[in-house]
Parts: sequence; C-alpha cells; structure tokens
Amino acid sequence: MKQKKFILQEKDIPTQWYNIQADMVHKPLPPLNPATKQPLTANDLAHIFSMECSKQELDQTHAWIDIPEEVREKYTYYRATPLVRAYALEEALDTPAHIYFKNESTNPLGSHKINSALPQCYYCKMEGDTNVTTETGAGQWGAALSYAASIFGLEAAVYQVKISMQQKPYRSIMMRTFGATVEGSPSMSTRAGKDIITQDPTHPGSLGTAISEAVELATTTPHCKYTLGSVLNHVGLHQTVIGLEAEKQMEMAGEYPDEVIACFGGGSNFGGIAFPFMRHNILDGKKTEFIAAEPESCPKLTRGKFEYDFGDEAGYTPLLPMYTLGHKFKPANIHAGGLRYHGAGMIVSQLIKDNMMHGVDIPQLETFQAGVLFARTEGIIPAPESSHAIAATIREALKCKEAGEKKVILFNLSGHGLIDMTAYNQYLNGDLHNYSLSDADIRKNLESVPQ
Repeated sequence: MKQKKFILQEKDIPTQWYNIQADMVHKPLPPLNPATKQPLTANDLAHIFSMECSKQELDQTHAWIDIPEEVREKYTYYRATPLVRAYALEEALDTPAHIYFKNESTNPLGSHKINSALPQCYYCKMEGDTNVTTETGAGQWGAALSYAASIFGLEAAVYQVKISMQQKPYRSIMMRTFGATVEGSPSMSTRAGKDIITQDPTHPGSLGTAISEAVELATTTPHCKYTLGSVLNHVGLHQTVIGLEAEKQMEMAGEYPDEVIACFGGGSNFGGIAFPFMRHNILDGKKTEFIAAEPESCPKLTRGKFEYDFGDEAGYTPLLPMYTLGHKFKPANIHAGGLRYHGAGMIVSQLIKDNMMHGVDIPQLETFQAGVLFARTEGIIPAPESSHAIAATIREALKCKEAGEKKVILFNLSGHGLIDMTAYNQYLNGDLHNYSLSDADIRKNLESVPQ
C-alpha cells in the first residue's frame, strides 16, 4: 500500500478558530423568534445554549476566536490528525488527479464530532451548568458529546434517531459506557415525542424529532443546556481546526487544492475543512471549488428551497434561514444516519446563494461502492456518511481522467465505519437500495415551512 502522510506537531494545533462570517460579503440572515419574527439576541439563544456559544453563533465581526487553553489541551490528546495522499486510490482510478484526505477518524471517538463537543461542554461547565442534552443520528455526535460531558463532569442525555439506534446498536452502547442516558427518538419521555408517536406510531425518527425532544428537555430541566453537533454557526466554527491544520499540511505537500469536498448533513465537517480554504477565495482571489456531497434521498442543497424554517420537527427551535425540505420531512432509512437532516446550516445556505459552493446528491449504492473501493485501496473502512465525500471525489477524479486534466482534490474523511459493519454486510449481500424523492414529495414536504 502506497501512502504518504503529512503530520503536524502539537505546537501546530491551531490556537484560534476561524469565523468565516466576518469575511463573508453577504452575511447570513439572522435566526428569528418564531412568535415575533424578530432577530434573536445572544441572550435569547442562551435560554437553550451556553452563553459563549450563543455569542459565537451571532458573531459577524471577529474572524478569529481564541480556543480556550483547557480545550486546546484536550485537543492535543488526538490532534493534529494526518493528511494523507491517496496514491492507491489514484492508481485504482487511473486518474491524473492528486487526491488527499484529512483523516478525522483517528481519534478515539472515531469522527470529527469531538472537535465541537469539547468546547461546548467546557463552556457549559464554566457557566455553572450540570447537565447537557442533545440529539444524534448515527451516533458519532452522541458518542462524542457523552465522552466530552464525562471529561467535564456533566450529566448527558442523548436522544438517538430510533431507526439509527436499531441499525447501529454499538454507538448507543458507547454513549452509555461514557455515562450518558440514551433514548430512541421519538420516545414517550417528552411531550414532543408523545405527540409525534400519536400522529405516527411507526415513525422511524429523524434528526428533527430528536432535536425537538432534546430542546424540550433542556428548557424544562434546571441547569441543563442543549448542545448541537451540526447546522449552527458555532459548531462549524469549532470544526475549523480541521481545515486550518489541512492548510499547513497542504503546504508541506507543496500543493494547494483545486477542489475541497466533504459529506453534508447539516454542515459541520464540510465547514470545518472548507471555510479556512474558502477565506482565500473571498480575500485573495483563489478559485478553489467547494463541493458538499449529500444523500440522493435527502437533497436539501440540490432540490430544497431557501426559506426560514424550524430546525426541529415540533417547532421548538428558532426559525433559521436555510435550504430546507421542510421540518416535517421524514427521510428514508438510509445507513448514513448523520446526513438524514431536512435543512442546511445558515452559513452554507448563504454561501450557496452566493455561488461560493454547490451540492451534489449521491445514491446510497454509489456511496457504498465508493466506501468499499476506498477500503480495498487505502485500508480504511469509512463511515457511510464519509463515503458520500469519497463518491463525489471519485466522480471528480474520473472527470480529470476523461479530460486528461490534473487537479488537486482534498476531501474530509469525517469518520471510520467500524461500527457500521451491519450496513456493509447488507450492501455486500445485495440487500441495500437507492431512495429518491419525487418533485411532488418535495412540494408536499415544503408545505410545512412557516410563512
């Protein structure tokens, strides 16, 4: 196996996160109070989130935000992560493209999610909270949040999408091992969950249902705050450690990416690797292309509508300006549980409007085909979510082959798939299927969007 890794030292781990909002020509529209339709302040958001995260969420002034020393010290447990030149994949594709991937699967939690779980729990602890709660799909975020909560002495309660909990039982066991309580969503433990089950007793759950339950718990429990693994601006901010490291590593490789690719659910790992490079497009005139790879069964970037919509199914969250399929959207039971979300983050939604990036949708079978090829060439079994990025990378690399064009492609390997082997088993046995939405389905789902 031929690979080349570019490794940074502990001293090279970033000391600041990059806030792209400060440099955007057109700033994201503000989140709104659903009752008054007025922009929310940090104080408004702090009823749900930590105050510091609420301030970061709305900060459109400071391009660089200091990483607390205690958080950075925890980052040193597993960062910096390697950048790898994927020679074997290039050879298998017979492409002139140079393919690099940032390997976020190497930390003990197995995915990029810990990069934001640590600061969110740190801020809650510093502000006197004792409990945190969250939603999770496939379980990468739930596992990361559960671990971070245990480090900072917080009690954690996680609502995991019910179908994902059934598909990936080991991730809920991981969360419980770290000390969290775990409920399959929708559940009978919250008013929101009971209402959803009453309307649809066989509801498989979605990130929207799980968010509703977690937000309800946070707002009805003293000293409890809601934490989020994607979508919101402060989460993407924390994840920029990925791209900031990758910048230094690409310099070590002597190349600069023509394309940056990541899978897309709500936008955390995409923003994490893309935003630091995108600032050079904004400020320095670089021409890097940015591609977000989403499931064909959940195509909010490619077929959704830009509207103010709720981030959850029950309508507990603020109204967010996003590309959405409608907050009542019930996604297909694909194995990329982390990508089964109805909306896109506010920053990414604005960047798409401004033609700074674009989305592509990938059928489920193509993602697993890409994941298997990556495993057989690079020796890493990727998460089904990450396989969307790999599939999009393969598409671009084959375009280079057809055109005889050499490009430098960088993608984010957001996590490994070692707890997703049931999904691979179903794929290898021929038991998985593609799912797509009709235009009529999308129109019907969008009827739930507030006017």
